[in-house]
Amino acid sequence: QVVLVESGGGSVQAGGSLTLSCTASEYTYCLGWFRQAPGGEREAVAVPDAFDGRTYYDDSVKGRFTVSRDTAKNTLSLQMNSLKPEDTAVYYCAADPTVRAYCRILTRLYEYWGQGTQVTVPL
Repeated sequence: QVVLVESGGGSVQAGGSLTLSCTASEYTYCLGWFRQAPGGEREAVAVPDAFDGRTYYDDSVKGRFTVSRDTAKNTLSLQMNSLKPEDTAVYYCAADPTVRAYCRILTRLYEYWGQGTQVTVPL
């Protein structure tokens, strides 16, 4: 059982910045950030690959969000800049313990989820 704890959400004006942090209770192969907007489905935001240094970013956040992982500390961070109202969502950290050729973005593959942290960017 991997326990994930997120922190760092809040409300910020458009154009502002927030940093989300996730701490995992143990090492897992893939860690990623997902989000779920009101009335929407949960979707991948940023998923770093475990080995090759590449990172998947949703097109809507490219150039604004940066994910970083510290495998020694079992942490995953998401630096979010130039926030927009459409970034409003609950953000989740998720872990996929299965060793794969590369880390995927499909939510159904992620077995463990944090409690979520709300990010609100008012209109």
